[in-house]
Amino acid sequence: MKYILIAGILCLSSVLFGQDHLIKLWPNGVPDQWVNDEIKSSQTYASGSYYNVQEPTIEVYLSSGGSATGQSIIICPGGSYGRLAYDYEGVEIAKMLSSQGVAGIVLKYRLPNSKRQIESYKVPLMDAEQAVRIVRSKAEEWNIDPDKVGIMGLSAGGHLASTLGTHFSEGTRPDFMVLVYPVVSMKFGITHDGSRNNLLGKNPNRELIEFYSNEDQVTNDTPPTFIVHSSNDSVVTVKNSLLLYDALLKNKVPVEMHIYPEGGHGFGLAIGKGTLSTWPGLLIGWLGAINR
Repeated sequence: MKYILIAGILCLSSVLFGQDHLIKLWPNGVPDQWVNDEIKSSQTYASGSYYNVQEPTIEVYLSSGGSATGQSIIICPGGSYGRLAYDYEGVEIAKMLSSQGVAGIVLKYRLPNSKRQIESYKVPLMDAEQAVRIVRSKAEEWNIDPDKVGIMGLSAGGHLASTLGTHFSEGTRPDFMVLVYPVVSMKFGITHDGSRNNLLGKNPNRELIEFYSNEDQVTNDTPPTFIVHSSNDSVVTVKNSLLLYDALLKNKVPVEMHIYPEGGHGFGLAIGKGTLSTWPGLLIGWLGAINR
C-alpha cells in the first residue's frame, strides 16, 4: 500500500507542480563558448531531449512552505554526454522531489565538443559547479538550506554528479549525492563507451582516464551517497556502482546502495515497474534520515 501511494503521488506531481524559476547559469556570458560562429550550432529540443546546448540553465521546482524540508537537489540528466534526456531524467524527477518537500532543480548543462576553446571535457563540470553556487546564493529566497544542497545524476549524468562529488572546488562541494544507474568509471571494459568517447574523445590518454574514473578519486571528504542500479543493466554495467560503493566504504563515506535484479537501463522513476518502482520511496526515506 505504501508504494502504491508513492506511485500515485509521483503521477500526480506532473500535474500539480509547475516550474518556479528558469535561470541562466552564466548571465554575464557563457565562458569558453564556441571558437567562431561558423561552427556554432543552435540548441535543439526533440522528444524530450536537448542537443547542442548553448545556454546552460537551471529549472527550479520548489516545494510549498509547509512541506519543504530545506533540502534541494540539482539533477543532471543522462544522454551519453551527447544529448540530455531532459524531461524523463530531469523534469519528472524534479517534480517528484518537489512533491516530497525537496526542491528539484534540473541542470541543462553544456555537452563536450572538441571544437571548444578549452578542453571540452571540462565544460560539464564547470556548469555543475556554477549551479551549486547559484542554488546556495538563492537559499534565503527559495526557502532552502545552503548546507543541504545535493547533486543527482542518471546514467552519464551520474558521471557528472560523481565527478562533482570527487572533483569539487572551494564552495561547490555537494552535501550529498544521488546516483541512478550511473556511469562512474572511464576505464575500458567498465565504462559506457559512448559516454567516454563523447567526454574524452576516442583515444584519451591514461591520465585523463584515471582522472575521470571517479571510483579512484574518492576521499573521506566525498559526500554521503545513495546509489540505485540493476544487475541486468546491459548499457552501463553495474560494476560502475559496485566499484564506487567499495571506494566509499574504504574511505568511510556513508553510502546506501540498492541493486535490483531486473530493470535494465534508463528506467527513470520506474512507475508501474513492480519492485523497481520502490526506489524513489527509498530515496525519500534516505533523504529524511540524513536531514535529521
